[in-house]
Amino acid sequence: MPRVKGGYVSRRRRKKVLKLAKGYFGSKHKLFKVAQQQVFKSLMYAYRDRRQKKRDFRKLWITRINAAARMNGLSYSRMMHGLKLAGIDINRKMLAEIAVTDAAAFAELASKAKASLNA
Repeated sequence: MPRVKGGYVSRRRRKKVLKLAKGYFGSKHKLFKVAQQQVFKSLMYAYRDRRQKKRDFRKLWITRINAAARMNGLSYSRMMHGLKLAGIDINRKMLAEIAVTDAAAFAELASKAKASLNA
């Protein structure tokens, strides 16, 4: 049986991998074998971190809300519970944005949460 060298198909595959590995350090962007391993790992990281990013942002929002709530004499959990009792339905992303940009509006929300906790 004659030997098949692969021709342009193999070259195309290797070029595709090396193009994805552009900018990697050292031999990871030059040598096909090493580049292929790194590209595979990088794609795994990218898949994982697309999900991780959502968790990271939620953590950030909660931290910002907690800091602003404590400046108004509440903890994060009591603030969120008070808002729920008051019937104020606002998501954490928007609440964190208000906490950063508009302290007066956040203080108003905090006072409503306090009032509903005491009632």
